Amino acid sequence: MKINRTWNQYVVKQENKSLVFNTIRQDSPISRADIAQQVGLNKSTVSSLVSELINEELIGEVGPGESSGGRRPVMLFFNNTAGYSIGIDLGVNYILGVLTDLQGNILEQEQSTFDNLTYEEILVHLKEIIQKLITLAAKSPYGVIGIGVAVPGIVNKEEKILLAPNLNWRNISLKEELENRFNIPVIIENEANAGAYGEVQFGIGKENKDIVYVSVGVGIGVGLILNNQLYKGNHGFSGEMGHMTIDAHGAKCSCGSEGCWELYASEKALLQLAKKNNIYTTDPYNLLDHMIQLAKNNDVVALETFNEISKYLAIGINNIINSFNPEQVIIGNRMSAARQWIEKPLLDSINNQSLWFSQKDLKVDFSSLHTHSNALGMAAFSAEKFLKGSSSGNEEMNIK
Repeated sequence: MKINRTWNQYVVKQENKSLVFNTIRQDSPISRADIAQQVGLNKSTVSSLVSELINEELIGEVGPGESSGGRRPVMLFFNNTAGYSIGIDLGVNYILGVLTDLQGNILEQEQSTFDNLTYEEILVHLKEIIQKLITLAAKSPYGVIGIGVAVPGIVNKEEKILLAPNLNWRNISLKEELENRFNIPVIIENEANAGAYGEVQFGIGKENKDIVYVSVGVGIGVGLILNNQLYKGNHGFSGEMGHMTIDAHGAKCSCGSEGCWELYASEKALLQLAKKNNIYTTDPYNLLDHMIQLAKNNDVVALETFNEISKYLAIGINNIINSFNPEQVIIGNRMSAARQWIEKPLLDSINNQSLWFSQKDLKVDFSSLHTHSNALGMAAFSAEKFLKGSSSGNEEMNIK
């Protein structure tokens, strides 16, 4: 009985500490008295937990605040520069890395583009960008607390990359590789899940609880937020809708299947259509920008190309809408830069093809974070993991 009582007291204390800490994060600056009133704890308990958080440098004091009749209270604030997080968007032909504080504010960023490199060659670029961001981090109590990497592929619950078809990767243990190199906790996640989380935390998805995030780059990935939770499926493989078949007799996909959605509605499709219409660029990474510039000049071929892409994009989105009945669909990643030319035909197709009752109260939006959704989502994953561990106590519980 003594063991159970001691353990229960420890668990309750850590839960209360997390509650106090999260209240300060959300509502700072805030006084001890206001925290006690909000969370329903007595003032002495709140003061004790606040003292621990101050000693851990996760929060600080500022003030005084406004008086409600007595002495002006000392206000508490979340120390968002107690540590820093690195978020990486590892694309098929680029790497974007950001250094953020613990609230997701971007402080530094680095980017590299490439074409048709091996895993080993990409790893060199990735490590260089991470090292540069670590070097740029200012001095802080906890330093760089985590590295999150979004990848365009299937990631299992152990964070191993089972397949990234557009990179030609299979069974890649990137997490271990980076942790051994930098001695910092690493999170590996599918890029569409990262993008969905980024939009929910910092972007246009803040107000909704059932969201489909469609990441349209060289491939297509889908992140699902269902009832405010990131849905990952039984083994972590959900969202691979870029590889749903929309043409039973279609072309062969890099995944091994045929007629996949991403063959018709991604940058991969844009490249094929450009070649078909004798539009060329020396750098495939810049093809989208080139096509956008042509569209701005009312080039007929570019306009027709975006129109065709948007209609195929709508086919997959209609299937998703009819399957999940979301509140919001967010279109993100690089193709969102062509919003001006794909939005109207896309919305027209959705309105004409989706079941009428699925369209009730449905919003179709484009990412407000543009190309940064994935990197910011990964930085947030790492920051949340660190803060959850810090605020709930990192010490081992010794039961006597």
